[in-house]
Parts: sequence; C-alpha cells; structure tokens
Amino acid sequence: MRVVISGIPGVGKSTILDSVSKKVDYKIINFGSLMFDIAKKEGLVNSRDDIRKLNIELQKNIQKFTSNVLGKMDNIIIDTHMSIKSPYGYLPGLPEWVLNELNVSSFFLIESKPDEIRERRKNDETRLRDDDTLDDIKEHQEINRYYAAAYSIYSGATVNFIDNPEGNPEIAADNIVMRLNHATK
Repeated sequence: MRVVISGIPGVGKSTILDSVSKKVDYKIINFGSLMFDIAKKEGLVNSRDDIRKLNIELQKNIQKFTSNVLGKMDNIIIDTHMSIKSPYGYLPGLPEWVLNELNVSSFFLIESKPDEIRERRKNDETRLRDDDTLDDIKEHQEINRYYAAAYSIYSGATVNFIDNPEGNPEIAADNIVMRLNHATK
C-alpha cells in the first residue's frame, strides 16, 4: 500500500510524520528529498528549495524519475506536496504521470491555521521559506484541497483532512495512525 501525506511548508508535517513513523509499519519516503538527491547528483541544485525554481520541464523530468523509483516500493508513506508554489504559479505535486506510477490508496492533507503556519516558518532556520502573507498561506492550503480532490477523482484514492493544532502534533499523528490501521483491516 502507498499513502501520500502532504501539507504546505510550515504546517508541521515533518514533526507529525516523525511520530507516525514510530507507530506504524510503513517506511516514510520524502519525495522532495529523493528529487533533491537526483537533481544534486546532476549538478542542478545546491539546496532542496532550489528545485521549485528550476524550469518547469526540468522539474517534471525529475518528478517522473522519482515517481518511477517510488512506484516499485510497497508499504510506504510518501511525504510530498499536493502543489508546489513556484515563481511560475502552482505546479501539481502529483501530476498524472506521478499518480500512474504511485498507485496511491489514500491521501492525507495536514492543515493548520495560517497564522500558526507563518509563525512556524519564521522559527524554522533549517529551510529557506518564502515570506508569504496570511492570505498567501490560506490560498496555498485551498489550492491543496482542490488538488487533493482532483487526485482522488483521477486515482480513486480516499482523501483525509487532518488538523494539526498548535502545540499538539500527537493529535494529528494519532488521527493518521487510526485511519491507516482502519484501512489495512
């Protein structure tokens, strides 16, 4: 079974997935990290955040290669983005060729209040985050919902919306674990 867990930058996805990984028998693979490894090996980028600034065709080619690798794995949780905010507009994180390779059974979209996300971004010195307004963050979360629905229609996979309340990532993690356990019964 392949599951996608997603959320915009700063939503707390990494923290939640760290907790989820201790409670389920799935390997967690970060799609963006795998893309970065491929792009860095080719000398195209220096940081993960540089990927979304590459030209669109190059991003698509890296996506295709990465999804082909992941499509050969089983019992994985794929940590990725429903949409990537690029200088050219929103790029689908899971376009048709990626969905075909992955054969996902469930999508999980982690969400938080825009002001909480903005604050988390400010406090995260490990990444080069865009300085989005609250309206930008709200828009990106809305775009993710639209994309999740479209991916579900195309793939037949379920969509789950998971709230990540400030200071309680365990609530979100437990909600994901409960739904994963229910899906495998």
